[in-house]
Amino acid sequence: MADTHVLFVEDDDVIREATQLALERDGFVVTAMPDGLAGLEAFRADRPDIALLDVMVPGLDGVSLCRRIRDESTVPVIMLSARADSIDVVLGLEAGADDYVTKPFDGAVLVARIRAVLRRFGHASGPEGSGGAAAETAVPAEAVLRFGDLEVDTGGMEVRKGGQPVALTPTEMRLLLEFSDSPGTVLSRDRLLERVWDYGWGGDTRVVDVHVQRLRGKIGQDRIETVRGFGYKLRG
Repeated sequence: MADTHVLFVEDDDVIREATQLALERDGFVVTAMPDGLAGLEAFRADRPDIALLDVMVPGLDGVSLCRRIRDESTVPVIMLSARADSIDVVLGLEAGADDYVTKPFDGAVLVARIRAVLRRFGHASGPEGSGGAAAETAVPAEAVLRFGDLEVDTGGMEVRKGGQPVALTPTEMRLLLEFSDSPGTVLSRDRLLERVWDYGWGGDTRVVDVHVQRLRGKIGQDRIETVRGFGYKLRG
């Protein structure tokens, strides 16, 4: 099994070196860069399995770097933010990040989040990683599900709207599959965090809200309905 390659962009020398050593001790191969422009160059040269991007880095900030990466690839991205309540968290998610971790972070927590994201994307998750139940969906294999003009091919992992292909990131696809498995059923944010993001613990529901908004922008604003106080449901 190939080693998992992590691109880590962080301008603080102490955090960058300590985090790189911690990740390498857990079996990851790490390319660490001090600024966004160097990070973009390394991404294009190395094509890592996952990118960890600090929001506030010089040259090209983390949010802009995330957008550039997302323009070229669906590789998973985790943003690192110094404040849980920062608008930067939402901006990073809107730019295409799959998750975020607040600094200062515990190394074990960061590794757990990396492995959770990699499981969702079907990658190896390090020497101790393994697939979990949350990586499975109850949608039958090789089924084409139809919701109005929306077609979800669960076998080919393709989505079409009005006959035209819709490009989704793996996280968006998993979110849509979860909705497709229970059309018309209200799914709570906590359930979506557990099933799509593989959170066995509490998580920030902004991750869900921003991804639902991104998914709506691609499959139709009215296709996913907000049920105030409860969650979301897919209209059949």
